[in-house]
Amino acid sequence: MSAVQGLAAEEAALTIVIATFNRSGFLAGLLQSIRALDPAPAAVLVVDNASTDDTPEVVAAARADFPVPLQSIRLETNTGGAGGFAAGTEAALAAGAQWLWLMDDDVEVLPGAVASLRKWTGRYECIHGRRYDDAGAPFFWQHRFVPFLGVHLPVRGNVFRDSPVFETNVGCFEGMLISAAQVRRIGLPDARYFINGDDLMYGWLASLDRPVAYVNEFVLRKVRPQKQIDLGIRHLNDSSNLGRFTSMRNRGHTARYLQAHGRFSPVGFGIGTFLTAAKELLRLMAVEHTLHGVERLWAGWRGSRRILRDPAWTPMPPLEEPSPRKQQV
Repeated sequence: MSAVQGLAAEEAALTIVIATFNRSGFLAGLLQSIRALDPAPAAVLVVDNASTDDTPEVVAAARADFPVPLQSIRLETNTGGAGGFAAGTEAALAAGAQWLWLMDDDVEVLPGAVASLRKWTGRYECIHGRRYDDAGAPFFWQHRFVPFLGVHLPVRGNVFRDSPVFETNVGCFEGMLISAAQVRRIGLPDARYFINGDDLMYGWLASLDRPVAYVNEFVLRKVRPQKQIDLGIRHLNDSSNLGRFTSMRNRGHTARYLQAHGRFSPVGFGIGTFLTAAKELLRLMAVEHTLHGVERLWAGWRGSRRILRDPAWTPMPPLEEPSPRKQQV
């Protein structure tokens, strides 16, 4: 992994951290949208997960006249979104960032997004703004993590009816704004997840430290269209064999975090695992109209069992010692 250069600590109050893999077209659009941010971030950091397309050339071309420092890290292997955000978060902290705005490569930022989120940084340390989908409609993201089940469940209705902020306990790396101080307290994102559930768990860990906010401010637009069905209280998108495998395999990591925090229920977690498998089967049949991929669910479940039995597994450590008050949370 190459070192990040040129980001002085005094310049790095807000750093946008982008994880990307083989989607240079989307990345180019995201970088173009960042140019229009007013106010602008202090810096942008792109983590290239060993892309085999023209991602390095896209970043180099954008850097030539980018309005703020644009740096990149190229990883030797594809570590997934989880590994990309772990590497990017660590590098941004080392460069002096005080706030980190984490986002995938298939979104675009809205021009006033920084100002919209800044209104909340005096009250919260982990903040999510709202998103539009690729068609311009509000994107559904309002969930709570249920430790008993080890799954997140949608919250019905208009969560902003009575307040412009909805406090939750989940996270999303498609636009999570988090303070450097909180990252140091809870540790880096867990790269072992690869994809699927890494941001959910990171948001839960953040919520054990401070409330996590979902605010009524539109700041992003998704640009990658996905097949989906409307279930009334949420949308169910298409996935991939890798996504199906990790959705089940990562149940093992989630269980270990619940155990580490004294919140693990074998019965409840078993029910949650059944619900996860059922959701993935519904996704296959109703969204993708196939049963090819069922075997990846079974392989993922076997992988989760290995994680649960791994005596060497430990949670990601904090980057600084928590205070006595935080230990009580």
